[in-house]
Amino acid sequence: MLSQDEKQIQREVREAFPMSDDVDWNEVYQRIIYRYSTPHGLEHVKEEMYKLEDKGEIIIHHIKPYNNPVEAQTLNGSPKKIPTTKLWHHKSCGQCGHIPGYPTSVFWVMNKLEIDYLDEPHQTSCTGWNYHASGASNPVALAGVYVRNMWRAYETGYFPLIHCGTSFGHYKEVRNMIILHKEIRDKLRPIMRKLDMDIVIPEEVVHYSEWLYVMSKKAAQQKKYNLDNIKAAVHTPCHVYKLVPEDTVYDPEVFQGRRPAAPSGTVQNFGAKLVDYSTWWDCCGFGFRHILTEREFSRSFALFKKVIPAVEEGNADIFVTSDTGCVTTLDKSQWAGKAHGFNYNLPVLADAQFAALAMGADPYIIAQIHWHATDVEGFLRKIGVPVDDYKEKFVQYLQDLREGKTEPQYLYPKHRKIDFYLSLPDRVKWYKKEVPK
Repeated sequence: MLSQDEKQIQREVREAFPMSDDVDWNEVYQRIIYRYSTPHGLEHVKEEMYKLEDKGEIIIHHIKPYNNPVEAQTLNGSPKKIPTTKLWHHKSCGQCGHIPGYPTSVFWVMNKLEIDYLDEPHQTSCTGWNYHASGASNPVALAGVYVRNMWRAYETGYFPLIHCGTSFGHYKEVRNMIILHKEIRDKLRPIMRKLDMDIVIPEEVVHYSEWLYVMSKKAAQQKKYNLDNIKAAVHTPCHVYKLVPEDTVYDPEVFQGRRPAAPSGTVQNFGAKLVDYSTWWDCCGFGFRHILTEREFSRSFALFKKVIPAVEEGNADIFVTSDTGCVTTLDKSQWAGKAHGFNYNLPVLADAQFAALAMGADPYIIAQIHWHATDVEGFLRKIGVPVDDYKEKFVQYLQDLREGKTEPQYLYPKHRKIDFYLSLPDRVKWYKKEVPK
């Protein structure tokens, strides 16, 4: 006999998960925890990391009080510190190249929240694409790229915030590899020291969507448009929560704690209604290896396994996700379906774009929705954004740029603070014991 509390929990689960009767949750948890987790467990990895620091084998880039960290809960209940300011942006190749309104929305939201950050022009690619497309070189090379970027953040004093979901998952795996395998460290260290660097590992590997989630209630206080009538379907990127899944943030207030907190929690905190659909677990269709060789498979998978269920089962007005490939695939695959008579035209946005637009960001100059293939303008009109006014202003801005009548707009002073760091040829003197640390 179920108690009243147990019955209430069952009702809440059914309301949160309309498809829950058809889901074997034990099987889902087994897939996440046992198939994808590190065999050593994240707590063990972190214990070993601190031991290596004590031995002087690595340098840990610690999250400091000036980073104003917020403590969140991971899949296994362990705490994860999310720094909220003084952040070093590890940007995404695909976002900057295919969805430029994605990173600009992140910066714009940070400006609105008066966050101190560094947009690093001397970051390199994470090489995650090669790694997941089976074109990677070797573990030491992968570790070298990771450590080089983490050292770069460390020497500036800003804590790394990873934009790309693939970089995020890739870096979590590489971090574990460096910590657990001495032979990797022994081969990596002399390479880094030739560059006047050493092995730096950040205390936490943090994805921007985790930052946005823990800041979303504060950001939503500056919301300009009402989203109460918006039904949002969410796709959580595989590389964010299926690679080292125990290092991903969860929250009991988001889907009963059964799915990652970001980006669903951000959408929820901005007032939209989360809708469920049966294929929430599935890949967006992007994958990695097959996008290079079988692109039509990606397009059809995105349409039939993600977009159509989100529309037909969830009646979604918008599809929100939080990774480069997911936004690209879900948005830019729909034209192929339209050509074959499947015209669903479900607008797709990154969570950062979704938040920025709700807060009043310019749809064209900031969110850059003209790079999208789906009807984002229709969604914006639905929430009351004066799209035509913004478009007219944007067209005039472009005309003025062409004619030299105006200067480009910047989200921050050019190379904000970076000139200082680049002007110090001996910026690592403290490491060489020549000056105090």
